[in-house]
Amino acid sequence: MNVGKLHHAAVAVPSLAEAIPFYTSTLGMRAGEPHELRDQGVRAVFVESGGARLELIEPIDSTSGVARFLAERGRATLHHVCYEVADLDAALRELAGRGVELADREPVAGLAGRVAFLHPRSAGGVLIELLERAPATGST
Repeated sequence: MNVGKLHHAAVAVPSLAEAIPFYTSTLGMRAGEPHELRDQGVRAVFVESGGARLELIEPIDSTSGVARFLAERGRATLHHVCYEVADLDAALRELAGRGVELADREPVAGLAGRVAFLHPRSAGGVLIELLERAPATGST
């Protein structure tokens, strides 16, 4: 299996409303519209500039993994990195076959499409998100 390009890095923040102005007003990045991802217990928004993309994630449920992550650290911090893959289902099967511990055995809806997470225990302590790359479209 080969991962594609880095799609984004994610920063867990206590509040999108408090975090977004730093990225937009101070750093001059563009912010998209926040979206609620109920099954993940977060609200998320992409901020972008010059081809670089960050995902800011705010817990909406005090029992979510992101809420626990922030509580343990006491501040906003890097949460995960996301790589694109061509076929997410095939990637998960291959990784499971290699003994990689999956946080998600089945894809879930993410901010940019179908995603699944690899458990940090299998990646040297780093939470890795895999995003299924949208199929290329071309004009005919």
